[in-house]
Amino acid sequence: MEAHQLIGEENVLTQERRAHPAVAIARRSLDAVGACLALLVLAPVLVAIILAVRIDSPGPALFRQRRLGRDKQPFTVFKFRTMYTHADDQRHRDYVRTLIGAEDVRREARGLYKLYGDDRVTRVGRFLRLWSLDELPQLWNVVRGEMSLAGPRPVLGYEVDIYPAWYDERFAVKPGITGLWQVSGRSERTYEEMVRLDIEYVRRQSLRLDISILFRTAWTVLTRKGAA
Repeated sequence: MEAHQLIGEENVLTQERRAHPAVAIARRSLDAVGACLALLVLAPVLVAIILAVRIDSPGPALFRQRRLGRDKQPFTVFKFRTMYTHADDQRHRDYVRTLIGAEDVRREARGLYKLYGDDRVTRVGRFLRLWSLDELPQLWNVVRGEMSLAGPRPVLGYEVDIYPAWYDERFAVKPGITGLWQVSGRSERTYEEMVRLDIEYVRRQSLRLDISILFRTAWTVLTRKGAA
């Protein structure tokens, strides 16, 4: 599917779903109940990770970062810290700029957000990333209503600054902890492929799709498919 097709297609199903408050209420209920239950069940795991991060390297266990969510509204996303404190983000800025801006890199590059051999990542951080455990604090973002369990990933401001116009459709919904990208190859996908999957999610969004993604996410994490 070409970019001009993504811009030109009429998103009738999405508009209809937004017109029915019951759909939004059902999805919000799934998010709130699911996130609260997960936080309760995973409480011992969360405490263990906090201790492991603090013991492994100096600094806080939680990492806070400003990202853009629905309608490009900024909010603070929570993650377990996987890098040494005060790690320079310029390397990632340059990497993302290359991924988005260069056609040959969009076609060939893999790894997406996570740079291979990144010496800024701690020993515990590598383990957390491998099993996607660093994302668990975002359950609190879901409880707060800033994120959903399923949806596009929240992105950084410097990424959006260089987005082509057709990428903007991915901001029509709340960002999610998991989504179509995560269950469709994750870091095996290019940046542009990730955005196309996000837009596909926006156009197909439904409670049934969210539940399907959540079940597929469990399998993806256990098999470590596309992990980086």
